[in-house]
Amino acid sequence: MDTNALIKKRLVSPADALEGREQAMPVDNIHLITGQPIQGPFANHLQSAIFAMGCFWGAERRFWQQSGVVATAVGYAGGYTPNPSYHEVCSELTGHTEAVLVVFDPQIKSYTELLKVFWESHDPTQGMRQGNDSGTQYRSAIYCTDRSQLQQANESAQSVQKLLLDLGCGSITTEIREAPEFYYAEDYHQQYLAKNPQGYCGLRGTGVIVGDSPAE
Repeated sequence: MDTNALIKKRLVSPADALEGREQAMPVDNIHLITGQPIQGPFANHLQSAIFAMGCFWGAERRFWQQSGVVATAVGYAGGYTPNPSYHEVCSELTGHTEAVLVVFDPQIKSYTELLKVFWESHDPTQGMRQGNDSGTQYRSAIYCTDRSQLQQANESAQSVQKLLLDLGCGSITTEIREAPEFYYAEDYHQQYLAKNPQGYCGLRGTGVIVGDSPAE
């Protein structure tokens, strides 16, 4: 497998992206684990964040396991096609990556702690792939819902880059920017590994430890 070629793989252009649709994917609005809504508006004391770490099944489970996380949802972000289907995203003609919406209580779990989970739970140096999953829909990304998150994400990336280099890893390829629109994935993808405990999970970290202790 030519890793360099995968890293250099380019996203579809807006002009060549699929048309999509106006209607959002229907989903069950109750989180299977927490019993809380997965669609907003959310309570005023809660905050949201969006992360992409490869296949969203295992990534979602990683976040719902964290204390202070009220709800999670999987979906598509960072592309051009409105309300895409899973099949369309996997065609690499929408520009989206598989992403996880994380709704959390900052009094219990800070955004910095969520960034720790993000960096420790996958390999952010692989470009348009994650492990054996290759394609633009598996790229690493942090989509920030406000300027504070954006600043924290960029600062953490600089710190983590040094740690990764010490481990012999390459340069971070994670896309960090203000959050684009998040499109909910089909209902059968939501909390997939709770519905299918033996389902596929390709989530693998690099061994990097951010801060004083590993993520929960």
